[in-house]
Amino acid sequence: MSEFNYPIAITASEVAPRAKKSIYPEPFASRMEGREKSILGDLFGVKNFGVNLTRLKPSASSALRHAHTTQDEFIYVLQGCPTLITDEGSQQLTPGMCAGFRAGSGNAHHLVNNTNEEVVYLEIGDRTPGDVVTYPDDDLQAMLVDGKWQFTHKDSQPY
Repeated sequence: MSEFNYPIAITASEVAPRAKKSIYPEPFASRMEGREKSILGDLFGVKNFGVNLTRLKPSASSALRHAHTTQDEFIYVLQGCPTLITDEGSQQLTPGMCAGFRAGSGNAHHLVNNTNEEVVYLEIGDRTPGDVVTYPDDDLQAMLVDGKWQFTHKDSQPY
């Protein structure tokens, strides 16, 4: 352990997935069935960005298709062939491929596992305060307030 009581190195695949499958409210949370996230960055006390090792079973999605106003995101495929869906359309990714999503671009995105094999990838995102997330395909929006996500309908009514 370091002086801050965090490990220096770990084996990422040995980190248990988080217990709560999704922070989305219903009916959206159940749509994340088949997705597992192991939160890696927090184990080291990382504050400015998050790192997750994410697994998608066949037919699972990484998230609802979304775009951030202030947070950048980056993914790196380790295993499997997920389909990346953006405003431009669909593209199948393979191990070793990566994709990035610049904050404020408005380009909504997510991954879907349309194969019979498990997909494993790293996702990295910053933690810029005041982020707003839009979900063009769903009646949902989110705002990061005091480090916690608040979800509302698009008309701002709470879930």
